[in-house]
Amino acid sequence: MIWPNPDKDQVRGLTGKIRHWATQREITVTIPQSLAEETGFPELGRALETLEAGMIDGVVVLGGDGTLLHAAKALSRLNCPILGVNLGHLGFLTEVEVPDLLPALTAMVNNQYEIDQRRLLSAKVMRGSKELARFEAMNDVVVTKGPFARLINLETFVDDGYVTTYPADGLIVASPTGSTAYSLSAGGPILSPALSVMVVTPICPHSFFDRSIVINGGQQVKIRVRAMHRDTLVTVDGQETHPLEDGDEVLVETSSTTIRLLRRPGWSFFQVLRGWRKGH
Repeated sequence: MIWPNPDKDQVRGLTGKIRHWATQREITVTIPQSLAEETGFPELGRALETLEAGMIDGVVVLGGDGTLLHAAKALSRLNCPILGVNLGHLGFLTEVEVPDLLPALTAMVNNQYEIDQRRLLSAKVMRGSKELARFEAMNDVVVTKGPFARLINLETFVDDGYVTTYPADGLIVASPTGSTAYSLSAGGPILSPALSVMVVTPICPHSFFDRSIVINGGQQVKIRVRAMHRDTLVTVDGQETHPLEDGDEVLVETSSTTIRLLRRPGWSFFQVLRGWRKGH
């Protein structure tokens, strides 16, 4: 399967190139229905709800880390390996650059790749005993105030043990994968993706002593909102949102869902990190 980002200029040409490469090798190519139509390949479209585990051998994502995040969660129930082709800035999740695309595809079908497994986060929004929403996140779950709202107070618990109340613009709960995203921008630590932990990072805390906290991945973080205005929300991977009211709780824990990323032998998170530092 190809998962293209229609907003990227190179996508149509690259999709055609992959299709030609696959046809020569008698490999069947499909594209999610709506994306197939947007990129000009409606004949390759397939509705995701018609797919079951084992029907897709692999997915090639054409885009950046955001595209891969979207694709990975949408296809998580299929448990298929994902190869990310970077069409944006330096990516922590995407594996190959455009000039390496065809050799990477050859290595993929010849099983010359290693699997990098990333565990998702699970989050649910509670109002009293009622569950309002449920999400899965690859990077982070963020409780934040709106652009014009005053700061909010966020009562924070780990396994029902009270930690503190953050007077802040928001609070980030990130996976190791997400530690290099919003959490890092807010002053959080960089975590190796091999760790089974979560990191809690306040956004613009109104205290000199509020720093990130790293907790065991088997624990649960509970954030209780204390804000009288109705301009507070939870954001998941920067792609999904849900409004919050005073007293609502956001519960975050490690999900049982695992995303499988294809990596070339010798791939190193720290090599990617060094490249990111040079780019900044």
